[in-house]
Amino acid sequence: MSTPKELRYSEEHEWVKDEGEKVRIGITDFAQSELGDIVFVELPEVGDEITADEPFGSVESVKTVSELYAPVSGKVVEINEELTDSPEFVNESPYEKAWMITVEVSDSADLDKLMTSEQYDEMIKEG
Repeated sequence: MSTPKELRYSEEHEWVKDEGEKVRIGITDFAQSELGDIVFVELPEVGDEITADEPFGSVESVKTVSELYAPVSGKVVEINEELTDSPEFVNESPYEKAWMITVEVSDSADLDKLMTSEQYDEMIKEG
């Protein structure tokens, strides 16, 4: 199971990559392994506002449908269109190909509330 050190993590198993003015968001390797084979990804539209700790979309696996929770608040500026046709990227490449949305963060303090990779690893170990 991999948790890249340069990313930040939410308690709901989303990862956040800080890209300066924007952040890129996806779900963690741990989350995809718990969900099983992903068959559908529902994402917001470009221009939508998302709110930290509120649902912004969902992933459907052969086992269940799971809501995606926003790790930060802000405006969606890009969505990963490839996931519409290739939801399996979430299982195959959760940190590279399967990023879900890019957001202009409205409050950078949201990022400070997220966990480091070490803290996230500890949380899933304690599970």
